[in-house]
Amino acid sequence: MLLLAILRHDRALAVAALLVVIALSWAWLLVGAGLGMVQMDMGGGQMMLMAPAWTPSYTALIFVMWAVMMAAMMLPAATPTILLVDALARQQANGSQATGLFTAGYLVVWGGFSVLATGLQWGLVRAALLGEDMASASPMLVGVLLIAAGIYQWTPLKEACLAHCRAPFDFLTRHWGRGPFRAGLHHGLFCLGCCWMLMVLLFAFGLMNLLWIAALALLVLIEKVLPIGGRMSHVTGVALIAWGVWVLVSEWFM
Repeated sequence: MLLLAILRHDRALAVAALLVVIALSWAWLLVGAGLGMVQMDMGGGQMMLMAPAWTPSYTALIFVMWAVMMAAMMLPAATPTILLVDALARQQANGSQATGLFTAGYLVVWGGFSVLATGLQWGLVRAALLGEDMASASPMLVGVLLIAAGIYQWTPLKEACLAHCRAPFDFLTRHWGRGPFRAGLHHGLFCLGCCWMLMVLLFAFGLMNLLWIAALALLVLIEKVLPIGGRMSHVTGVALIAWGVWVLVSEWFM
């Protein structure tokens, strides 16, 4: 009974730690992620938000924004796998350490994605394709991104990666022997393969548009955790393609 109580206590601590990280990540986004937007007087009482110049410190801040945003969006869907890791690790008497290493490996992958996303954001700003509100300034780009994301939802790579994410026990059976950190890296890579195109849609909707951030996070959670997740990805794909076509047609003919 004492051992069972200890295991339940340790599991509660793991859940609490994850909830704290997720809550802090969302709180950081809610307060603006530390991005100092400058107000410029356009005359006539109109104010326009201007992003700071891309100095090294601002670039680092953008990277932190992406990294925290990925943690806020992806950790909820990864929580069942992390808790399963914690349960397996407790049987080997190294639970908290192994769980931390697995989570760290998972987040390293999304940290790498955040580096690439920061570079892409800089490129889009330089090409005048991203507005000061951090949303696409080009309806054509929005339409193309929506269609591309919709098509990706139907690709074999998406389906294979989603299948791994939806079967954490099978995944850990194959990869746990490589060590918790490497297992976390592999799980992160499958998760990245499943969701990277959905994350790119943030450039269309607005990088600090909390409504769309929450909507995409909910979609990822549904795809990975709920029984309808597999079908949901296909339905979403059709909807994204239709939306993208409508945006392009509206731009060309209206």
